[in-house]
Amino acid sequence: MGGQVAFILWRESIEALLVIGILSSWLTARQAGRRARLFLWGGVAAGLAVALGFAAMVLGFSSLLSGGLRSALMTGMVFLAAGLIVQMVAWMRRHGRTLKREMEGGLDAAAADGRWGAVFLLSMTAVAREGSETVVFLYGTLAAAGHSTLPGLLAAMAAGLAAAAATYALLRLGSRFMPWRRFFQLSEIMLLLLGAALFTTGVSDLVSMGVLPFGAPIWDLGMLLDDNSRIGSVAAALTGYRSAPDAMILAAWIVYWGAVAVALRWQGRASSLARTAPRNG
Repeated sequence: MGGQVAFILWRESIEALLVIGILSSWLTARQAGRRARLFLWGGVAAGLAVALGFAAMVLGFSSLLSGGLRSALMTGMVFLAAGLIVQMVAWMRRHGRTLKREMEGGLDAAAADGRWGAVFLLSMTAVAREGSETVVFLYGTLAAAGHSTLPGLLAAMAAGLAAAAATYALLRLGSRFMPWRRFFQLSEIMLLLLGAALFTTGVSDLVSMGVLPFGAPIWDLGMLLDDNSRIGSVAAALTGYRSAPDAMILAAWIVYWGAVAVALRWQGRASSLARTAPRNG
């Protein structure tokens, strides 16, 4: 579970840092003054406040529910987190290449009129979006884990944030280490595997609650890699691996990866149409 928490914090922080880095570089290139940077960091602070408020709302709401409803909410958050991961990957595939250009184009138009509020809104939206997604992911992950110690959770969060800062610093140095495009390709694979782990856990929860039927294992790979062993449990937490899956787990894998294939294929077609539309117009 600690690996999931660290990875989520790492990946989400990278996206927020990417947007903040674009904004900061743009302000530097335009030789913007202190007032403009106050809008940037004010937006970051406002985004953090929104994310923390959302976290408090989710925790407060769950505390009001009975045990059965709280379990249902946790299972729902697991599925929501898996769905958000797929949506995030599709969105980055569509907008990742043009994100910098699109942002700078809008900022140039706003700066021409002295409307630095655009910087505030962009930074606040980026941080609030990634922060709120992190809340959902962490809530779903912790619900999937069932229990965790606070020191271990805090250590995993600190490791994720430190890894994000180090990765961002390396990527800013240029392609000698890893180009942004390759980084996002690798992290997309890791995200989709994490989504599979969350979706599989959600289906297992539904089986435990009696919503879905329980079946006998279809095969058993425990002799090769038991998902209760140290390495197997890490693989299960990060990829959805099960050494002895039943019909429901197998169906979960088919449904999840089928949905991923459909979503990414649809996104690819939408991107192709968007690129060719101006030429045909």
